[in-house]
Amino acid sequence: MEPSHNRHKIRVIISGGGTGGHIFPAIAIANTLRTRIPDIDILFIGAKDKMEMEKVPAAGYPIEGLWISGLQRKLTLKNLSFPFKVLSSLVKAGTIINRFKPDVVVGVGGFASGPVLRIATNKGIPTVIQEQNSFPGITNRLLAKKVNKICVAFDGMEKYFPKEKIVLTGNPVRKEVIDIDGKKDEALKYFGLESGKKTILVIGGSQGALTINKSIHTNLDKFIKNDIHLIWQTGKYFFETAQAAVKDMSSNGIKAKAFIDKMDYAYALADVIISRAGAIAISEICAVGKPVILVPLPSAAEDHQTKNAMSLVEKNAAFMVRDAEVNSKLTDIAIQLINDPAGQQVMSRNLINLSHVDAAEKIADEILALIKNK
Repeated sequence: MEPSHNRHKIRVIISGGGTGGHIFPAIAIANTLRTRIPDIDILFIGAKDKMEMEKVPAAGYPIEGLWISGLQRKLTLKNLSFPFKVLSSLVKAGTIINRFKPDVVVGVGGFASGPVLRIATNKGIPTVIQEQNSFPGITNRLLAKKVNKICVAFDGMEKYFPKEKIVLTGNPVRKEVIDIDGKKDEALKYFGLESGKKTILVIGGSQGALTINKSIHTNLDKFIKNDIHLIWQTGKYFFETAQAAVKDMSSNGIKAKAFIDKMDYAYALADVIISRAGAIAISEICAVGKPVILVPLPSAAEDHQTKNAMSLVEKNAAFMVRDAEVNSKLTDIAIQLINDPAGQQVMSRNLINLSHVDAAEKIADEILALIKNK
């Protein structure tokens, strides 16, 4: 039940960003809140010069930027400015909060959420954090003791957070991306592929994944030899190399794209997916229930992508190939899996059991309940 509108217009601050993995869930939460309460006032706070400063206004929401960045893991001159950035961000966050007077503040992870949530908790404003990964970032771990609710996407998070604050909601995913029913024929036309063949989809994130790309590039002949369609999202940096390699392979069903705009079509066609193990990619793959081989990004903070991947592997919902073994193993494992319908079926069932397609609704419930109980 939504809070009463009689007192004043409801105001919510959503803070965080830095990557699409933080920003897109934040926008999904905002959209759900706006659907529930059309006159709600939502303000985003992000980090200056990060992608949220462009993506959030494009989604129709105002945003203010803080001068904040992460602390470098090694000694560097950039670290000298870090205390000044934190102080500046705390002051500006306080000014914004005093002016906007939010009923609740939501943190989605990323640099900006730390100062904003710190000020909000000190002022006694109800607070929620949304942790996308199976291993939480340092910002959310530091904030956990003071916030009211912690919305998580994976089981077992009581290792890091107070158990009584945790709500298992899943990660919000873009509904248009996971709506794949009945789209196979349109998808075949879109990619210029013929029906009746199996398809492997490779997605390394919007920037691409160099080791995955090199492995696919080296093993293109195996896809042709096994009569398998390949939809290969390369990212912009590897696209020219990939395009040159596949230019005579289009009739064999080998398609390279710098970026796939119609991910619903790609998911609709995929029999097997090869992907990095970012939390949002995993949430989308669980929702569509397509068998997956995960290749964690080894440089991800505190190796959280490996932990994300293992949370699926342990439930027999994915295979994992380590980045260092990609070239020798990845393509062969993908071809084995695509020729194992029984194994695919088990994996699909287990993935769907892990999906939370109503995550944004559950998170909105928690936010609105805090406002109602103020």
